[in-house]
Amino acid sequence: MATLRTITSHLDKLLKIGAIPDYPQALNGLQLENGGEVTRIAAAVDACLPVIEQAVADKVDLLVVHHGLFWQGAQRIEGSLYRKLKLAMDGGLAIYSAHIPLDVHPKVGNNALLAKAIGLTEPEPFFPWKGIQLGVRGRMNISRDRLVARVTKAVGAGEPVHFCPGGPEKAGMVGIITGGAGSEIAAIAETGIDTFITGEGPHWSYTAAEELGVNLIYGGHYATETFGVRILASLLAKKYELPQQFIDHPTGL
Repeated sequence: MATLRTITSHLDKLLKIGAIPDYPQALNGLQLENGGEVTRIAAAVDACLPVIEQAVADKVDLLVVHHGLFWQGAQRIEGSLYRKLKLAMDGGLAIYSAHIPLDVHPKVGNNALLAKAIGLTEPEPFFPWKGIQLGVRGRMNISRDRLVARVTKAVGAGEPVHFCPGGPEKAGMVGIITGGAGSEIAAIAETGIDTFITGEGPHWSYTAAEELGVNLIYGGHYATETFGVRILASLLAKKYELPQQFIDHPTGL
């Protein structure tokens, strides 16, 4: 039986939790502890109420998520936050969150895993943010339509992902930042990216991409960020010989 402290210390080191910058409300690392033992692990994108309900029902001891409990910042412990915390604590559920550290990790990160899934070989870091590189990029000598098909398959979409054909017919230099980086399209264009893959963006990002001459592929915020938590749960299960599962609760965004 693995201890919570052993597992979370391993995750902290693997993901460089103390060294990677993030938004203050991300609060990376262990957000809620339990009695100290872990017998079953689950992964999910969001520490939302339905996910926590499922984890407790399945007798999960450790929930690893990308978006943690405190995205709204300091708030009163009432309503849904109270229900989530009470349910988790009563059920002995610990919650560990990793946001930017999980996006940017070169092996288990969302960017790297999405790049691998679409066939982008030897991606290099790009797009500086708070002293780190927030995304990855590389050249792909395929058509943009073929790339859209690859992204659609990679994120498990039932129909083609949303696509703005604002750039060249060839995919060219492809940049990836998973999640909600569509609002960075102008800065992305300045780096020489021909095709940018992200999760979602504001309405105006589509027309901006057209005007800037960049192809913009919206793979879905949720869908592009399932990769990292899935592989983390799998690696932890193997390392500590524990059962694991993925709790799928898509937002459609």
